[in-house]
Amino acid sequence: MPRWKKILYAVLGVAAVVALGLTIGYLVQKPDTCTDGIERIGGECIGVDGAAYDFGTPEIADVARAISRENERIDDQPHVTVAMMLPLQSDRAALRRQMRSDLQGAYLGQRQANEGEGEPPKIRLVLANPGRNYEHQKRVVDTLLRMADSPKDRLRAVTGFNLSLDTTEAAVKRLTQHKIPVLGSRITGDRIANEEAADGIVQQRFPGLARIIPTNHDAARALANFNGDRGRENLRTVLVYDKRPDRYNESLAKAFSGIEEEGPVGPAPMPFESPAIDEAGSTGNQFTQLANNLCDSRADMIYFAGRTLHLRIFALKLAQVGCEDRHYTIVSGSDAASLRQDMSEKDWARLRGEDGRAKVTVQYAAPAHPDAWRTELARWNKEWDAARDREPTEEELPQYLTEPQAALNTLMNRIETTRGDGTSLGSTPNLEDSRTMLVYDGLISIGKALRQAQSGGTAAVPSREDVGRQWSLLQSRHRVQGTSGLICLTSGGNPYDKPVAVVELDPGLKGPGKLRFVGLGWPTGREQPKNCVIPSSTS
Repeated sequence: MPRWKKILYAVLGVAAVVALGLTIGYLVQKPDTCTDGIERIGGECIGVDGAAYDFGTPEIADVARAISRENERIDDQPHVTVAMMLPLQSDRAALRRQMRSDLQGAYLGQRQANEGEGEPPKIRLVLANPGRNYEHQKRVVDTLLRMADSPKDRLRAVTGFNLSLDTTEAAVKRLTQHKIPVLGSRITGDRIANEEAADGIVQQRFPGLARIIPTNHDAARALANFNGDRGRENLRTVLVYDKRPDRYNESLAKAFSGIEEEGPVGPAPMPFESPAIDEAGSTGNQFTQLANNLCDSRADMIYFAGRTLHLRIFALKLAQVGCEDRHYTIVSGSDAASLRQDMSEKDWARLRGEDGRAKVTVQYAAPAHPDAWRTELARWNKEWDAARDREPTEEELPQYLTEPQAALNTLMNRIETTRGDGTSLGSTPNLEDSRTMLVYDGLISIGKALRQAQSGGTAAVPSREDVGRQWSLLQSRHRVQGTSGLICLTSGGNPYDKPVAVVELDPGLKGPGKLRFVGLGWPTGREQPKNCVIPSSTS
């Protein structure tokens, strides 16, 4: 063979090996995807999408399509992008239904915020899945940061955030450090908030963060104020808390520990330890021991600082052990709003005694309830009629009740409009779990901030900083009439004296719901002031 042929074949051979190596390297390094732009990591579909992708969760497929259609409808109008960030996959059916409730609120809030002509910018909504327990939040935040800088996407706010975890805090911290406004509609942990001192000075740990739900500390104060007016001085109380590191559990335990008791001295706090938010582990064994000790302690009211999955197991164990016909009241935080969805008819039967009365009642501070305003207005009117012989004037009506009821009516009309135009949301929104109401309130709050920050022509888009500066202005004349109550944000972006709906799960009630609205609790001990004008911290 001629020498030149040997050289040619050698070169071609080397080229073939290199090409094969590059091809294999590309195939090995190429990320596994669920769909365009969504990466598959450990069996989860991680990323950001606004084009009807359901992240492998069929329960949210219809509402994801509805959001996509609304995005298409406003595509040729001046708009910005808002991201809804929360885990969107789970093996548990109850959690998948909760995701649907959250996204139903997001869609309904997007539609309401996009109402009206000549009021830019409109909201293009995208779904951001950071994975179970926000474990892949860094990848998603990377994408959101690119979208904030993109002239096409113009990301101007991130909302959602339904779990108070270290990973959630890390995501919020990084977003706000890059001046992306964040509105937490459902995070209650005390640490994921800007701290406000007694002198009014704000420690801006998260510049550009706003929240529309009370912290665990405020919810516990509201519960204490509510129960303090209902004869709690005759009850023995005890704290049962989860030792597993969890911002929600930790802040709730701290808040319950700070309640000044008026009744007989109860037993010392009783800890347990769960393996994870959505895993039972050996908690059933631990709760059997705790229930026996509680029986001997003579405690009546139990403050429970733990997640919904473990709360359900604890309540069932408490009823199973039984103790001389004792009735227990378990008091917990906002996460318990999901408890009813996890209960089966067999569970309800286990919580009842042979006489049909409840052995265990669960009371919790729900961030919202659809019966709250109607029930409280009826009470107010009854008291007014008993004291006065005339109709109240417009000025005399309780604004803190009438405005949220009007907002709830608007939401219910929006649900009917959606049903009327043939848009499927997968199911009729269940307002009793508070999720749809809270997320809806978050979207309309963002819509109001965007409109107030808008200046110049319709082509102009408010900057991230301009939107973030609007949070502390959403008070007084610019308060948000939310379905969960008046939203009046302080200089630290925290809701001032936001009420909680005190509700009880009573297995002795007839019907499938077993849920009863009891009353409103206020963190300050009294309702918000007229027009939601926030008083000085020294007044």
